[in-house]
Amino acid sequence: MIEILSPSEVAKAKVTGALIADILQSLKNRATVGTNLLDIDRWTKDMIVEAGAESCYVDYAPSFGRGPFGHYICTGVNDAVLHGLPHDYALADGDLLTLDLAVTKNGIAADAAISFVVGTSARPESLAMIDATERALAAGIAAAVPGARIGDLSYAIGSVLKDSGYPVNVEFGGHGIGSTMHQDPHVPNTGRPGRGYELRPGLLLALEPWVMQDTAKLVTDADGWTLRSATGCLTAHTEHTIAITETGAEIMTLPTGSSRH
Repeated sequence: MIEILSPSEVAKAKVTGALIADILQSLKNRATVGTNLLDIDRWTKDMIVEAGAESCYVDYAPSFGRGPFGHYICTGVNDAVLHGLPHDYALADGDLLTLDLAVTKNGIAADAAISFVVGTSARPESLAMIDATERALAAGIAAAVPGARIGDLSYAIGSVLKDSGYPVNVEFGGHGIGSTMHQDPHVPNTGRPGRGYELRPGLLLALEPWVMQDTAKLVTDADGWTLRSATGCLTAHTEHTIAITETGAEIMTLPTGSSRH
């Protein structure tokens, strides 16, 4: 299903997106050396409940996971890039941590992810990967104008990732979002310009460049959820939810008070 939102629904998406961004920023500030991933999950639950929102994850049971997910946020450390199931692990200095969060508020969902280094011992390769995903996301957002096609976004994202030297996996990527978390169209992290669904005002998309340092192959943990790089290499993941407007893309998942274009 491809859902086109009304202006009032886009306004609701801004509220949901700002909540997600604020939660992620709070978690980033609190995630220090020694923080347990289960504490991050608990803090997330508390903030979602306090805001009167609903988790998109806790009851989520898609075909690609061993559902229900049972937690409130995805936590990926180092080689874990997608769907990281929170578990009993204390963060170490230099860990590359990815937090991916989706919630619904007032009937509209939004989705965002950040990657950052915990502590003070950041490896240059960690910072380079994070930077590449952030630049790729910015390129995808810049390409998201009415009349463009999904392939234009995919090409913009993939060009940055490939030029930065990273293999690109197309099994998982961006997606439509609205009254539910995962909708059509699928937005691969590389593609051919001029192909795919034509963007229309009111379309909400979650764009999510993610990379693995030296492979495009994923492996699934014994937990049935966490996806890791097949070689054990570092990974990074960045995501925003955007709305297509008459003039371009508006970012939904920015902290309260931030500029959205």
